[in-house]
Amino acid sequence: MSRYTGPRVKKMRALNLDLPGLTRKSMWDRPFPPGVHGAKNVRRRKMSDYKKQLLEKQKLRLNYGLTERQFRRLYKEAVASRDPSGDKLLEFLERRLDNVVFRAGFAPTIPAARQLINHGHFQINGKRVDIASYRVKPGEVISLRARSQDLVTVAAALGDLRLTRPEWLEYQDDKKTASIKEMPKADSVPFPVEVNLVIEYYSKRL
Repeated sequence: MSRYTGPRVKKMRALNLDLPGLTRKSMWDRPFPPGVHGAKNVRRRKMSDYKKQLLEKQKLRLNYGLTERQFRRLYKEAVASRDPSGDKLLEFLERRLDNVVFRAGFAPTIPAARQLINHGHFQINGKRVDIASYRVKPGEVISLRARSQDLVTVAAALGDLRLTRPEWLEYQDDKKTASIKEMPKADSVPFPVEVNLVIEYYSKRL
């Protein structure tokens, strides 16, 4: 399954949840399911266990912008680790370079961060990195390349008053650099998610 590129707010309305990595817009302007009869069907039918698991999986896959193949690969790696699988999966997602760039405030969304990375605007420890899925390690310093210091997109994102950085991330305003000072915890994900249901979803299908 390819990466989702369709209407973003429509997807969030289907999930009944804002996904900050996907878009700065909010579903609460129209807080009901998409479709012609969405406003009339605010009361939703009781969901099956499968549907609950699928929705929790979709929250993560859509927010972080992963294909199904990428997500399955991360799941398998998380399960193979010695740490709790759900916590490890969320850690891997938060440490992706495109997410760190977004969470540091260099970009308004994860798709925007991915585009900036793909175009070679960022470096890690002074070396250019153009792989959005790169897993950032604690202590590595993320910075803009010299030619990218005055990008309008970056300046607008950094100046957004809604910007709130997670505790695990250190940002130096004078140098415009970011680094991971500690491993992201499960509760640092910026929206509610029952990651145990995601683990259950894949454990029955892989």
